[in-house]
Parts: sequence; structure tokens; C-alpha cells
Amino acid sequence: MVADMAKRMQVETGVAAKVARLVEPAIDELGFRLVRVRLSGTTLQIMAERPDGTMTVGGCQDISRTISPLLDVNDPISGKYSLEVSSPGVDRPLMRPEDFERWAGFEAKIELVTPLAGRKRFRGRLEGFDDGEVRLFIAPPEKGGEDILIGLDITAIGDARLVMTDELLKAAGVRAKAGEVGDGADWTQDNEIESNDIKAE
Repeated sequence: MVADMAKRMQVETGVAAKVARLVEPAIDELGFRLVRVRLSGTTLQIMAERPDGTMTVGGCQDISRTISPLLDVNDPISGKYSLEVSSPGVDRPLMRPEDFERWAGFEAKIELVTPLAGRKRFRGRLEGFDDGEVRLFIAPPEKGGEDILIGLDITAIGDARLVMTDELLKAAGVRAKAGEVGDGADWTQDNEIESNDIKAE
């Protein structure tokens, strides 16, 4: 059982895992939470949000200014790269037990690290989180039957994210109107480890 609903699943490996361990305490100190770190080519993406799931461009800038010196000094990535700090977006990754609770009722895609009954990928409507398991309604094997509620051990999950649907877009629009800017905020900087100069694009 996962006791801490706010504890993030560690899904990064290699360099991305090193970066996550390095920047997460600094991001927490600013009042934000790390969602995910991904290194794609020469782009280092740091996805973060406030505890309530919101994010603004100003928040992205604050995080970028704070973690850039850490990355320069600790040198986890050699050579030139772009640092991109962004919000999770509408079809966001689900990284904490409370994410599965917060987004209950919406469709999600989940991929396990190792197969369960010969299957690694699941798609269905989130029911929530309970006793260490993500609960998901999936389609029945036979057409016309009722959806089946399954539980997936959260420690076995390698990737989980919301599916872009009209229902999800509508919910995101309601949040935006309420002043909860949480989608599309990002800030990019070019970082070159050999120099301390950081240029904002």
C-alpha cells in the first residue's frame, strides 16, 4: 500500500533519473511539484505544477532560473542542450496516487513495466486509487457486456496518462475560466554546460 498519496512514481532512468533527483528538492522548495523529467535529443524537459495542479508561465520561469545553476554545477548532461520547463498539459501524465483520484471519471492509458496476464497496456475510465492499486474500468472481452473494474499495482506502472477526449477538454476549459491556468505554460532556455551563460528564447 502506498501511504503517501502525494509521493511521485519514479519512472525516469539514466540521465533523466539523475536530473530528477537533482532538481526535485529545489522545485519543492519553490512550492511546486516535479511531474516528470524527459531527455529527448538535445531537449531536457522538466514538467512541473503547483500542488493544486495549476501552472503559469511565470512559475515555469521561476523554476528554470532556480534549477539552471544546479544543472550547470552538477553537469548531468554534457554539451549544449535546451531546458524546457512546462506544465503537464491537458493529456497529462499521472504520476502520483492522488492524480488517479483527482482525475477519476476520465479516460486514461496505462502501461505496465511487466505484463499482467500477458498484457502490458490498458485503457479505460479511472475509478480512483485504493490500497496501492490504480482502479480502472476497462472494456469487456465480449461486445455489449458491462465494463470490468480492475486494479493495477501502482509500483508496476511504467507510464500512465490521460487520454485527450472532448470531456477532458471541456473540464480543462472550465478550470482555465476559473483562473486555474494549468495547460500549455512553458519556458525554454538554451543551456551550455561549458559556459554559465543562459539565454532565454
